[in-house]
Amino acid sequence: MEKIITEAIYTTALERIEELLPLVSDETATYDRKAIELKIMSDIVIEYEESHFPIGNPSLAEVVKMRLEQESMTQRTFAKKIGVSPSRVSEYLSGKSEPTLKIARNISKILNIEPSIILGI
Repeated sequence: MEKIITEAIYTTALERIEELLPLVSDETATYDRKAIELKIMSDIVIEYEESHFPIGNPSLAEVVKMRLEQESMTQRTFAKKIGVSPSRVSEYLSGKSEPTLKIARNISKILNIEPSIILGI
């Protein structure tokens, strides 16, 4: 049997969660009625949000931009480290071009990015 969670049910669950949060703490027993209700309401919200607001995987460009910022590394420095021109890095970051496998390996190592993200899997 397929569950159908409407927007009204979702909204009601959100409101009930707000009411229950002050009443349930980490010390509350898992068999407590309020803790059980909070879990059920949370499951409803999670199911609705996963269905209606899916979060996709970040693109390679997004991950590289974020890692460059975290490392305080310029595109020019990054380009030297991976062995390409700064304009090629710009193309990677704009999505106009994708790195070769060799360059992808370098990006993964230098920025400590999981190979699966680099390969888009």
